[in-house]
Amino acid sequence: MSYAGRGNRINLILLIVMKIVSACLAGMKTRYDGKAKPHPKVMEMVKKGEAVPVCPEQLGGLPTPRPAAEIINGRVFTCEGRDVTEALAKGAEKGLEIAKLAKCTEAVLASRSPSCGSGEVYDGTFSGKLTRGDGVFAALLKKNGIMVCTEDDV
Repeated sequence: MSYAGRGNRINLILLIVMKIVSACLAGMKTRYDGKAKPHPKVMEMVKKGEAVPVCPEQLGGLPTPRPAAEIINGRVFTCEGRDVTEALAKGAEKGLEIAKLAKCTEAVLASRSPSCGSGEVYDGTFSGKLTRGDGVFAALLKKNGIMVCTEDDV
């Protein structure tokens, strides 16, 4: 884009910081319970083309709806006792690939999720208690230099 005024041409550079966001925050019904968790600011980012929505759990092959899952000793188990660690790792890798393709440098992810939680996640007792830690996708993004926050921070 350029602006010409008084015989001078000034090139304007519009810098858009691309973000990868949790699809559930963008209004998509991708949560474990089959619901969305729409967040107005995240939805606006997607609408403006400033963010790409992904659900790493779906990318890893898990269905929607699906049993709730929590991190227990570095692995991810459903409330039914099924180990879904590999599915979440696979989905996180695919999500990272999308983030790199879209040149995302930041992420806004769903808080407390075993995939997307950043800073705190459910403690593995399925009692609603929280503990310090990151979800599988959030940890991978951070490891690859993408700044991660949750919807509570935007």
